[in-house]
Amino acid sequence: MRTRSRLLALAGAVLLGTAATLTVPGTASAANLVNNSGFESATLSGWSCTGGLGSVVSSPVHSGSKALAGAAGDSDNAKCTQTVAVQPNTTYTLSGWVRGSYVYLGVTGGGSTWTTSTSGYSQLSLSFTTGASQTSAEIYLNGWYGQGTYYADDISLDGPGGSADTQAPTAPSGLQSTGKTSSSATLSWTAATDNVGVTGYDIYQGGAKVSTVTGTSATVSGLAASTTYSFTVRARDAAGNVSAASNAVSVTTSSGGSGGTGFKQAAPYLYLGWGNPPAPSTVMNATGVKWFTMAFILSSGGCNPAWDGQRALTGGVDQSAIAAIRAAGGDIVPSFGGWQGNKLGPNCSTPAALAGAYQQVIDAYGLKAIDIDIENTDEFENAVVQDRILGALKIVKQNNPGLKTIVTFGTTTTGPNSYGNRLIDQSKALGADIDVFTIMPFDFGNASTDMYASTVSATEGLKAELKSTFGWDDPTAYAHIGISGMNGVSDNQETTTVQNWTDIRNWANSHHIARLAFWSVNRDHGCPGGGLQETCSGIAQSDWQFTSITAGFTG
Repeated sequence: MRTRSRLLALAGAVLLGTAATLTVPGTASAANLVNNSGFESATLSGWSCTGGLGSVVSSPVHSGSKALAGAAGDSDNAKCTQTVAVQPNTTYTLSGWVRGSYVYLGVTGGGSTWTTSTSGYSQLSLSFTTGASQTSAEIYLNGWYGQGTYYADDISLDGPGGSADTQAPTAPSGLQSTGKTSSSATLSWTAATDNVGVTGYDIYQGGAKVSTVTGTSATVSGLAASTTYSFTVRARDAAGNVSAASNAVSVTTSSGGSGGTGFKQAAPYLYLGWGNPPAPSTVMNATGVKWFTMAFILSSGGCNPAWDGQRALTGGVDQSAIAAIRAAGGDIVPSFGGWQGNKLGPNCSTPAALAGAYQQVIDAYGLKAIDIDIENTDEFENAVVQDRILGALKIVKQNNPGLKTIVTFGTTTTGPNSYGNRLIDQSKALGADIDVFTIMPFDFGNASTDMYASTVSATEGLKAELKSTFGWDDPTAYAHIGISGMNGVSDNQETTTVQNWTDIRNWANSHHIARLAFWSVNRDHGCPGGGLQETCSGIAQSDWQFTSITAGFTG
């Protein structure tokens, strides 16, 4: 995706220099708020670690006689968390001493920092600012998949203590159905109240949470036709207190409507190169998403593919993540290319050679689909490389019956530009047989852009070009279209809100397009006013909210 160029360039500054970018009215006086900060109790009191993988050890320690050990494995990064009472609108400094490979220290929704590999203890530190109504903060430590045990000691959160908010919001009232289709139900309700403030609403289908929103309406998708469903809603506040359930409402979906046919894929981007990448199984369990677009496959020199141009195709964190996704019943589509980096398209000298590079990745993982993210002057605006990529995809399709091929490229607000139109025209001329043409409707250059209206307009422009080029009717053209957005704040300071993305998802379902993605799951956390960051969206939202919405894409 095109945003990676700026985010990667700023990654070090964001990760290690957060404090320098914050200007807030509140200041923090020094007082360590972390319970059992040095683990000297010889227990995990105050801490909660995933998978039972945390323990207290006597060696190695930074000071005192005890330290934390997190046994990160192939499917769990041994994340240990503690929730601390804080004051609103105040700056805090989080620090700790860590040892091991790829150890992360952070605060949920407020950034993180990490170290690559240390044989001895080294200190990590970052600052963050609480929200206007925030009364608690979750701090965390974690290792990385397959990197072995990490150690942590002397964790400190400096700042004024807060009063723990234990009062739950009132229950939402007046829940009603305001619309339905054969595959969705639209609900609305009256807002709940809270002593500090309501931050979101959880929608339940029977006993299962299916969505979280910040407003007082929601559309639940992925339902079966002519079927009765029962829904309730619960309110939550910043401290994690959850209300009693609202009144229940029953909705019977309409009859008919198959939701489209053929290839359908809801696959948000997951990038293991930065941004404290989450454990895929955690995201899948929380949202119901099954597919991820894994970025990026680049050249490690010449026509040789590697993850990010650096990590071997197999045997590393990428393979471990893919194994975890498949173990949880999901799958991945790798993305080749992106905005920057040493790409395979310009480095492989012929379509056959490029097809061979693609084939290495297909064979390594037994893939069902591949995505070629064609961007920038070296690929998208280079006619020779465009044709080389299309020729390679033609060869790959011939050699791998059933494999789906996706091309992803930028767009204007009214549809593909001249390079995009050329790509579509040449795909027909060369017989490339592309399954999905995915546009990236963001970075239009105007911070005030209406992202829902512009996405629809851009997609309709793509549909018109596909109809003109291939002679397709509307349903066939839509069935060859994908949308890949950007959650929250974009490079150009455009804002795709939770409601925007819900509306885009619903539009995509109603027009039965083939694919819905966004950049990226790494950023699928709230940090209102945070701007462009690699670990959060820059807007107010619940964890994994864009992923949950995307999981409701059925085509």
